[in-house]
Amino acid sequence: MEIKPIRTKADYKAALTQVSALIDIDPAINTPDGDRLDVLVTLIQAYEAKHFKIDAADPVEAIKFRMEQGGLTIKDLEPMIGRSNRVYEVLNRKRPLTLQMIRKLSSELGIPAQALIWITAIDLPSVNSLVPQCLHWEHHLCYHTLASHTLSKLQLG
Repeated sequence: MEIKPIRTKADYKAALTQVSALIDIDPAINTPDGDRLDVLVTLIQAYEAKHFKIDAADPVEAIKFRMEQGGLTIKDLEPMIGRSNRVYEVLNRKRPLTLQMIRKLSSELGIPAQALIWITAIDLPSVNSLVPQCLHWEHHLCYHTLASHTLSKLQLG
């Protein structure tokens, strides 16, 4: 069967069907079926990235999810965030997470630091002071650069 680009939902569904069938036979790497599986998966990933964009996770939702998972209370978050009033402010989005809070939440709760770093449009002035071109069309790149810079500080600190 010929491999072709995935341009429509019908193409996408057909590719998924082919991948499912190939996975069932579990082809070895570097075989015709194994290569076909690699190519189809790559095409599917490209189609999904273009048509099924997923927004970045909200840090507060990540914290709430971990609280629910572990049966944690506000009191349990105090060593990582501060007194209970500060925990409530963070959970109600009245106060942003600090670098120290991100470090502690990441190490204590196992939440990836990337999930706790989130720059919103409200943060544009502070981003602009760090990377002047952020108010231009490159602002998405600047968000990525700033988040990467913050992440590297987390890992080094």
